[in-house]
Amino acid sequence: MFRVGLIINPLAGIGGVVALKGSDGKETVAEALSRGAELRAPQRAIRALDVVSEGANSGTVNPVAVALVTYPGPMGEEVARHCGFSPEVIGDIDPNVTTPEDTELAAKTMSEMGLDMILFVGGDGTARNICNAIPESQPVLGIPAGVKMHSGVYAITPEAAGELVCRLANGELVDIRQQEVRDIDEDAFRQGNVRARYYGDLLVPEEGRFMQHVKSGGREVEALVLQDIAGTLIEEMEDDYLYIVGPGSTTRGLMEELGLENTLLGVDLVRSRQVLALDVTGSDIEQAVAAADGKVKIIITPIGGQGHLLGRGNHQLTPSVIRQVGRDNLVVIATKTKITALNGRPLLVDSNDPALDKALAGYIPVTTGYRDRILYPVG
Repeated sequence: MFRVGLIINPLAGIGGVVALKGSDGKETVAEALSRGAELRAPQRAIRALDVVSEGANSGTVNPVAVALVTYPGPMGEEVARHCGFSPEVIGDIDPNVTTPEDTELAAKTMSEMGLDMILFVGGDGTARNICNAIPESQPVLGIPAGVKMHSGVYAITPEAAGELVCRLANGELVDIRQQEVRDIDEDAFRQGNVRARYYGDLLVPEEGRFMQHVKSGGREVEALVLQDIAGTLIEEMEDDYLYIVGPGSTTRGLMEELGLENTLLGVDLVRSRQVLALDVTGSDIEQAVAAADGKVKIIITPIGGQGHLLGRGNHQLTPSVIRQVGRDNLVVIATKTKITALNGRPLLVDSNDPALDKALAGYIPVTTGYRDRILYPVG
């Protein structure tokens, strides 16, 4: 039996779609719920456990081969039973108000039980909680559900996490090594300032196709390169099109060349080279797209070091929006330095819709300079 502890932070990622850029703190959660945000962590946990329970791509793994230990209700029990497991339930919580302290106690208890792995669902704040509670010798694996995802302890998608559990349960050779836990000051983040800190290391499976890398920060090349990229886009912009401009310093270069106010870590709307709205929510974007009569483009850039195009820091670009806009209207921009740093790894999408992620796979043009484009794979 491969004994796995399951810990879900049910509130992870709740602020993303509604443009709150995080989920830490009771006030943020309350504001997100007031804006109509829905829980996303449980669904992402289900996607990972479904892979385990079905033994997808593994041949032999089934729910009997993996024994789950979890916390009550929304912290794991509900999802485990939904996926066909009969988990051992430990601990005690208030199901209506889960806390970081619940996560830390769950992790500490599971580690003391000598479980083979702790599988947790959350974002960088959850990774910090896990790091605070367990020794460095305890293997863990994160299922990504947060907004800000700087740490290197998460699988690239929920399905990738499930596949890694299958491989480990099958006794396949999977390396494990220490990876960094990083988190940022969310209040500063909402003001457009990224202050990332190193908090420690966690022992995680090391499989390049399945695990995300630590985020690289900062402007990686001279400002002239960003100006060249912006110059190409400005030449090609059409006045009757709605442009949805994603977060990042590379896209900020476009807005600065246009002389427009912008949101470094949010999503902005532009038409006729003028700002329509700043720091919009997923609902705002869906309404704008519906009114645009099919004339919409999304301008996005991958996260440095990780290569994520969708699903990290831009939850406002919902699956509904991406489907309506269409793959052909995704405008990807990146410096060649940023692409080269991926060392041949593909760009990644984790839109929270597996069917959409598959539809987005394949080679896509990336604007890398003035009238300069390359073809690069989306994995």
